[in-house]
Amino acid sequence: MKNPKKIRRPKSELPFRLNLIFFVVFALLLLLVGQLGYLQILYGSKLQAVVNRTDNTVETNNVQRGVIYDSTGKVLVGNTAHQAISYTKGANVMAQDMFNIANTLGKYLEANDTELSRTDIANYLLADSKNSKYYEKKITNRENLSSKAVQEKEIDYIKNSDVKLSSKEENAARIFKIMNGAYQLSTVYIKETDVSSKELSEIGEHLSEMPGVKISTSWTRSYPEGNDIKSLAGTVSSSKTGLPSDEVNTLLAEGYARNDSVGQSYLEKQYESVLKGTKSQTAIQVSSGGQIVKKVQQYAGKKGDNLVLTINSKFQEEVQKIMKEASKNAGGQSTGGYAVVMNPKTGAVIALAGADRNPSTGKMTDNVLGTINEPIVMGSVVKGAAISGALMDGVITPSNNTLIDEPIKVAGTGSKSSWFNSTGSANMSVDASRALEVSSNSYMMQLAMKEGGFKYSSGASLSGMNPNVFNKLRGYFEQFGLGTKTGIDLPGESSGFKGPTGSANIGKALDLSFGNYDAYTTIQVAQYMSTIANGGYRVAPHVVEQIRSSKQNGKMGAVQKTVSPTVLNQVDMTSAQRKLVTDGLYDVVHGSNKYKTGGPLAGISPGISAKTGTAQTTTNGKTTVTLSLASYAPSNDPQVVVALALPGLSTNAESDNMTAAKKIYAAYWKYVQSKSTLTNPTKATSETAAQNLNSN
Repeated sequence: MKNPKKIRRPKSELPFRLNLIFFVVFALLLLLVGQLGYLQILYGSKLQAVVNRTDNTVETNNVQRGVIYDSTGKVLVGNTAHQAISYTKGANVMAQDMFNIANTLGKYLEANDTELSRTDIANYLLADSKNSKYYEKKITNRENLSSKAVQEKEIDYIKNSDVKLSSKEENAARIFKIMNGAYQLSTVYIKETDVSSKELSEIGEHLSEMPGVKISTSWTRSYPEGNDIKSLAGTVSSSKTGLPSDEVNTLLAEGYARNDSVGQSYLEKQYESVLKGTKSQTAIQVSSGGQIVKKVQQYAGKKGDNLVLTINSKFQEEVQKIMKEASKNAGGQSTGGYAVVMNPKTGAVIALAGADRNPSTGKMTDNVLGTINEPIVMGSVVKGAAISGALMDGVITPSNNTLIDEPIKVAGTGSKSSWFNSTGSANMSVDASRALEVSSNSYMMQLAMKEGGFKYSSGASLSGMNPNVFNKLRGYFEQFGLGTKTGIDLPGESSGFKGPTGSANIGKALDLSFGNYDAYTTIQVAQYMSTIANGGYRVAPHVVEQIRSSKQNGKMGAVQKTVSPTVLNQVDMTSAQRKLVTDGLYDVVHGSNKYKTGGPLAGISPGISAKTGTAQTTTNGKTTVTLSLASYAPSNDPQVVVALALPGLSTNAESDNMTAAKKIYAAYWKYVQSKSTLTNPTKATSETAAQNLNSN
């Protein structure tokens, strides 16, 4: 029997292929391990920093603004605390999450003070996935559009369709709008004020159902001494109004959030960096799923520093009342009244009072800042600067300054004269001091012609007068503060109004010389008289005296900064030149000439030096006058300046300005400074005030 043949089977290649796969996998694992080691050794610290930066974030919260006090320590602008409902937007919070929270919160909270646009309604509806799918089906050709384009189409569809929300949905949509405007880990107020006890109770019971919602505290500005101070203090935006649209980019770059409160005007704006304080900071640790796992307060925040003003609130209230009454009693075309009271040596403003009057209805409106932004043609109060300029220009000297007061007649214009000598029957010799005492227009016009290189003769043409005289006169006026910004620490100050110049208007240079052409603010008149009173130093006015911190109990703390007098320029006059001017201002009130203009002021004690003013104006098509006054007291050692203006009065008005001034001085010695602190008020010496300023 033959042996069967052995069957030869093909050799299997599986072990080789399997080994090859194992080898490749092993090699890849080696490469991966090597890469991980490479990254760990060379870039481990950098990558860890990235991880930390991603997982750890800082949450900030607002603090109380600083308080504004008057010079006696009374609170003018404070803070009132309110229980509020806030929302802190977590990390990786989706629109659907906020939609759900808004609907839950809406069951317990009314948010009726938030307006809804059609876009807001669309955003609210589309935040819900069910609604989004429903409206997505309304978009044709959506397969060819990007997700962003589809969303825009959905918003347009809702805006243009007659979609209406129920009252509950509208309330939830308002809440959603506020929440949706928050940044990641930023806090917004859903309702800042007027949260009822019922709302607080119900929300407190359901906080766990609404991640990010909290019962917190908000603050609004309060005015314990009355709302009049608001026109000086300014306003603060709310979280609802947010940052001002014209400054939003700048403020965002400075670290503000869009819903932060910020000073919008005047002191609140000027001193925003002082008043705003420093926000609290809380370190937030977020898990990879976007959940907050740990919160640690790093900085409790610091309440804003406080402002102490130079203004005496009781005196301020009294001066405001005096000016409103003066304008109201004047009646007719009176358009208001403005007054500034300040310390001539330091520039400290003790009162700023202003009120506008509607001539048609007689209605009065507080306008304190009209003192710094309302230019007025003031009249003869400027004559002290006009004579000072002529002395500095050299057209008159302390020993040679006598001229004849006579009507000025030049070709092409009517006769211009002093109030007491319109016909020329009272022609008389006047020196510089007497010209101030009797308020000679003729004297000022002759000075202007001399400064313009023109030799006057009756009937001559002014064509030969140098048009540069406008710049010359204004240059001297500006040295005292007339026609230029005073440097007061408030935004929005006007530099005044200057009329046209040049050869075609050369006759107006004569009007400019006695204050009947350019317009000045009341604060400029106060600075001008202060410059004369203190011996020639133009000092910037200021309404903030100190910046002070807060104690733990909220009371006024330590002094952080005290405002020192800022001298803007010094008027280059000799003591003999200054004496001519100060003697004239003293004689306006105390002189012996029958034409002196300040006689009704002589009864004021201690005695004052002053210059009255009357400007011819037109109001609502009717001929009117502005009565003004610039003064200081006591004459021998000036410690207070009073400047005021009453525009739009009837032409028969005579002493409304002086009546108001007498009341203001009486209030000053009653509420601000005791007369017992003064020496015997006698006629000023030429250097007393300047020496006193240098000693401050």
